[in-house]
Amino acid sequence: MAITNERLAKHPFLRAMYADGYYPDHVVDKGREILVRLCERIEAQRPADLAALYRLTHGATNEFNALEPEFEAAGSEIETVAREAIAEEFWIVASAYGFADADVEKLIATREW
Repeated sequence: MAITNERLAKHPFLRAMYADGYYPDHVVDKGREILVRLCERIEAQRPADLAALYRLTHGATNEFNALEPEFEAAGSEIETVAREAIAEEFWIVASAYGFADADVEKLIATREW
């Protein structure tokens, strides 16, 4: 499945992390894949409200957290700059699907508040 949202289909996910040599591209690629899968899930499930959207983003957040050992093995980590870049991407995704009022902290949470 491919992203059908025109705004996101060509969006350069995690551009800031790719531009920073501290983050290994092969691990950032996995983060990009997480974001693409999130978009595909949103398109397939069409969340009716923010609560439904947050359930989808929580899963993606957990997938990002699972990448931490791979970042560490490559001499990097998911630290403040990376977390901010990831959070921004989550908000861009939410906004593109009509959820511009989404709370970024709730988008990147690992479970419901």
